[in-house]
Amino acid sequence: MHSELNFAILVSANAEWGPVKEYFPTAVINRTAYGEYFFADLPETNNVLFCHGGWGKVAAAASTQFVIDHFNPEYLVNIGTCGGIEGRIRRFDVVAPDKVVIYDIYEAMAADPNDAIRAYTTEIWLPTTLPLPAIRTTLYSGDADLTPDRLREIEKRYEPAAVDWESGAIAWVANRNRTPLLILRGVSDLVSLKTAEAQGNENLFQENARQVMRGLMADLPKWLSAFSSAHPHNPRP
Repeated sequence: MHSELNFAILVSANAEWGPVKEYFPTAVINRTAYGEYFFADLPETNNVLFCHGGWGKVAAAASTQFVIDHFNPEYLVNIGTCGGIEGRIRRFDVVAPDKVVIYDIYEAMAADPNDAIRAYTTEIWLPTTLPLPAIRTTLYSGDADLTPDRLREIEKRYEPAAVDWESGAIAWVANRNRTPLLILRGVSDLVSLKTAEAQGNENLFQENARQVMRGLMADLPKWLSAFSSAHPHNPRP
């Protein structure tokens, strides 16, 4: 266990992990049951763990718990992509959520089916002043790419600005372990009630994901510094 590790950076999808590895071409790559990981230095921050956790809620939850159990980071950060709702957010905007909702839970037996949604909704602490431009909003997670049909299913209830696959699971596990968490997701593609620009166009997602991840990696040192210095969590002695 690396008890003095300050930051662990979790990356979910393969298209997100590739650009992170390219950012550190000389990194020594190791493996867990969930994917690759390596340690690297960032400006003013040494010995940062970068870990590929895998796509979807199952892999995200399991790999988050693995990182907490085996590396004991003081702070956990998830960087990646998300889909944005056209007209509410712009392509390549950065989302820094202060709440994450797992929306694809459907319970038919309970008197109030909203109880299940509330049970897997997580509030996330953010600094009052963000170090860089970002959209502070609720992020909605579900194991499905958002399409116009799926947007119609959730539009009236949530009116989301951004959606992804893994953030809800990562946030829920981090909260259960009382590990401070920062989520930064860049909008890779836009969806409306009529069109989804990445539907059937994986190349567009791959290209935009690369641009998103390069931007997040360039800005990551400023985010880490601002988040750790302002967080009310008591740092290790």
